[in-house]
Amino acid sequence: MNYKEFTVMTSTKPTQNATPHLPEDYDARISDVLPYYLSFHQETISLVKSLPLSPNVWMDTGCGTGSLINKAIREFPSTKFLLLDPSEGMLEQAKQKLSSCPAGRLEFLKASPTQEFSHKFEEKPDVITAIQCHHYLNRENRTKATRVCYDLLKDDGIYITFENIRPLTEEGVAIGKRYWGNFQLARGRNEEEIEKHLERFDTEYFPLTVEEHLKLLRETGFKTVELFWYSYMQAGFYCIK
Repeated sequence: MNYKEFTVMTSTKPTQNATPHLPEDYDARISDVLPYYLSFHQETISLVKSLPLSPNVWMDTGCGTGSLINKAIREFPSTKFLLLDPSEGMLEQAKQKLSSCPAGRLEFLKASPTQEFSHKFEEKPDVITAIQCHHYLNRENRTKATRVCYDLLKDDGIYITFENIRPLTEEGVAIGKRYWGNFQLARGRNEEEIEKHLERFDTEYFPLTVEEHLKLLRETGFKTVELFWYSYMQAGFYCIK
């Protein structure tokens, strides 16, 4: 999750010279807003471990403070990791968090939103992950971001994304918001914070339904498209090129 996504989810308003919260604070606050947020990372790692071959190259877009890669690098000792985020501040925090990792295992890419990323790799990634980083995009830019990930992947490579999800009905949206709000209340957020966060639905982040996600991923060209995780108003998908 990148800095823009963090500010949306926590109701923190960035300024021109804003400095993101320290990694520990960032991770703790996100876990109070998003149910099972840390599970997104573990489920992603478990899925990649289920593939026939361990990846040579893994790119994480919207990498935030590097929490996913900090876990994955221990599980995949032969994999090189590429980290991308729109925020230079987040990339700096990721560098600090991962500073003890062996030289050559990591490459920090120039800050860029996924949909504007144009770098070409000598070796294409086997895995691209996008965890809670594209649903603040409008539909046009989300389509572009998905296409960029598809084009960057090797043939038979896997794209894994977690997103906020729109329920199928207006009644479902209303219930989902109360359900999500009750989770945040139980985690110590106050009602004003929760209300401001939920007001951002369809104004500052733009969730798709599961059906719309599956359609977008199929139309992008992935030969295999699967929903593999769903809870509250978040879902995880994986796709094979």
